[in-house]
Amino acid sequence: MSASTAGRLASNPVSDIRDLSREAPKALRPITVAELSSMPPADVDDLFRSGSVGQIPDGEAVGTALFKPGARVQPFLEKFVRSWAWQGKQFRAGSRRLENLILPLGIRAISADVYRGMSWFDAEPCIVLDYSRRSFVARQIRDEIRRVAPGLYLGLVYWGKTRLMYFTLQFPA
Repeated sequence: MSASTAGRLASNPVSDIRDLSREAPKALRPITVAELSSMPPADVDDLFRSGSVGQIPDGEAVGTALFKPGARVQPFLEKFVRSWAWQGKQFRAGSRRLENLILPLGIRAISADVYRGMSWFDAEPCIVLDYSRRSFVARQIRDEIRRVAPGLYLGLVYWGKTRLMYFTLQFPA
C-alpha cells in the first residue's frame, strides 16, 4: 500500500465492528468510492485483504464498476457502466439471494446465491455471490465482497477462476 493511502486509511479510525466469522474484529476507516477508484490496483487489493466480513448485507446498494482503478479512464468507465449496464444489487439476506440492477431502468435480473465462504483471492473469509445455480447468463461468475468502510463493500469479480475486475457496493447510511 502506498504511504499516502496508508496514511489516509490510518487516520480517523472508526470503532471496531464485530465480525461474525472467526477472524478478529477489524477497524473500519472512512473511505469514499472516489478515493477507492483512484487507488492503484495493489492498494485496492490491500484494502480488500484488510476488509471485514460481517453479516450478509440486506437491501439495495449502489454499485460502481472498477475496471481500471487508478487509471485516467476509470471515471469514464464508471459513468458509462452505471448509465447503460449496471446500477447495483438488491440483497435479500433472509433468503440469502440477490438480484442485480441492470440496464438504464434498474431492472432486477441475474440472481445469485449469497453465503459466507473462503475467498479465492487470499483464502480468508468473505461473502460469496454465487451465480452458478441461479443464472444461465452468469453461471461462470463468482463475486466476493468484504466491508471496507461503514456501508461500503469492495468486491472482486471472477469468470471461472480468473479475476476480471473490482466493484463497490454502497449501502445507505
